[in-house]
Amino acid sequence: MARPYRDRADDSLLTLLGDLPELVTNLVKAEINAAKAWISKTSKDAGVGSVWFLVALFFLFWAVPVILVFAIAGLSSWWPVWLSALAVFGILILAMLFFGLLGFLRFRKVLSRENPAQAVATDIKLAKGSGHDDF
Repeated sequence: MARPYRDRADDSLLTLLGDLPELVTNLVKAEINAAKAWISKTSKDAGVGSVWFLVALFFLFWAVPVILVFAIAGLSSWWPVWLSALAVFGILILAMLFFGLLGFLRFRKVLSRENPAQAVATDIKLAKGSGHDDF
């Protein structure tokens, strides 16, 4: 338990040095408690924010079929309904292929990079193999 504040102007150097471990301990405890409070508040805010994102995704999930039905209905004023639905389906398949290709290319780029563990392993191999190579 921390002692109440008192005037230390007249304390000797040895007294101040003797109190130093307790002061450091109190400081560390206070910092740990502040970190715990920050983590608690931040995790609560992140949890609530995540719930709001999930609610938004729920409404987006139901908005996609509505816009697709709207597109089919709009195209059906020029084409038969079955052709309109087939055209919207084809557009969706092309969009899926396009974005899937973009994702595949990005993951291929990520997988081709040397990660830090591989870099350390390469450095160790170089150090063990011939330690006196001049670069």
